[in-house]
Amino acid sequence: MGHLCAAWGRSVSLACAVYLTTFWNIAGTQRGLWNKPRRCAINGKVFPHHQELTGTRPVNRRDAMPLSRRHFLTTAAALACLPHRVLGAPAILRAAPVTAQILPEGDGETALWGYNGSSPGPELRYRAGDTLEMRFENALDEGSAIHWHGIRIENAMDGVPYLTQPMVESGESFDYRFKLPDAGTYWYHSHNRSWEQVARGLYGPLIVEESNPPAVDQDITVMVDDWRIERTGEIIEDFGNRHDFSHAGRLGTFARVIASSGAVRKGDRVRLRLINVATARVFPLEIAGIEGKIVALDGMPLPEPQEIGSLLIAPAQRVDIIADVQDTVAFVFPTRQEPYPLGEIALQGENPSPITEPIGPLPAAVITAPAAVADHSVTLKMQGGAMGGAHEGDDIWSFNGVSGLTDVPWQTFQRGQTVRITLVNDTSFPHGIHLHGHHFHEVRDDGSLGAFRDTTLLQRQETRDILCVFDNPGKWLMHCHMLGHQASGMKTWVVVT
Repeated sequence: MGHLCAAWGRSVSLACAVYLTTFWNIAGTQRGLWNKPRRCAINGKVFPHHQELTGTRPVNRRDAMPLSRRHFLTTAAALACLPHRVLGAPAILRAAPVTAQILPEGDGETALWGYNGSSPGPELRYRAGDTLEMRFENALDEGSAIHWHGIRIENAMDGVPYLTQPMVESGESFDYRFKLPDAGTYWYHSHNRSWEQVARGLYGPLIVEESNPPAVDQDITVMVDDWRIERTGEIIEDFGNRHDFSHAGRLGTFARVIASSGAVRKGDRVRLRLINVATARVFPLEIAGIEGKIVALDGMPLPEPQEIGSLLIAPAQRVDIIADVQDTVAFVFPTRQEPYPLGEIALQGENPSPITEPIGPLPAAVITAPAAVADHSVTLKMQGGAMGGAHEGDDIWSFNGVSGLTDVPWQTFQRGQTVRITLVNDTSFPHGIHLHGHHFHEVRDDGSLGAFRDTTLLQRQETRDILCVFDNPGKWLMHCHMLGHQASGMKTWVVVT
């Protein structure tokens, strides 16, 4: 996206990403829109994080992408350069309108927002222990800020307007500076009106390499996203409509993967860093043409690599895979009808000296082990939405009967305390719950500690315990990363003293 490479087809530059575009039918995407402005109030006052939530115009169904499985559009592979930067150099991220060729060359372009002239923004790549120094310049016509998703970060740098920093208004700038304590796959994105700003393209990958990274032939970032666009390429301007907010969110009409490399050799060992940057869609994903292991989830290494199998990646979640290439690397979205491709990385040539050592675990992250007995046990119940029960909140969704951010935090913990949080999804939709500034262990059914994540996916009517050592002082947001759900009530905050 953003700047396009001139090359087409399978003979591609390794600096470019292959796009294979598709459309699909998702139940509930044909919808009427609420066109009346609404204001989200909390405790009788307007909270500035919400602002006006306005649906604009009804979708012209003749111009919108066809959504039946019979009308999938699969194009030839189009290439786009993923902006890249060198390790550790100071930089500026400038948010501004951009134009992107999401559809095949020759079809309409799409007006988006991006960083440094492109969407996604440039790949930021550092080493663990480095200090990130970044000036954010806002050239949009509305306020914004940058959240550094998954980083165990100093609170003042977390990028949440009105909670951890001032809003960066149009024409203003903000300097971010923080240490990157953990190697892993992370990303950065807008955190004001994120249900719209991220959907318009304000995101990019943030990669923190190990001081001694595993031996691979290529380290490839793969972002997966969807866009709600019309056949002309025009973005469908129905942001903030109540149907999206009360159902599964803003599900796109068009999806693909965005990879930082367009070709691999047979026998190459590759590291694939998968990032779901969509605002609402949970992506089931199958990857053909490789054999390997999952080595990290949400940036954090697994104690032992796991089989890949079929993946299910919620918005904001990441999966790191190390694998050996056997054929064209194809990313496939399985459906009830038949699978369809999201994109591929072409096979070009053969590696004359492939890596043969077994795929082992990544270096373990330095983390604080949770106490054998939690200092506190609390419950966070997700409520509301379409086909959901009544709740006491004053918006579409709530946590424990409270919608949005209140003047006082949901909980206050002392630094270093271990807290067991029982997450209860008492709704008819899945939710990806993200905790800022920390990772937590998912607790398995047998009580043992599972993956160490910053975002956990709960299906409808599912309950899961997570165990978190709150060792990072500050004011931390906790919210659903189906960003329309966050905007309409499903968020809270905690304080660590």
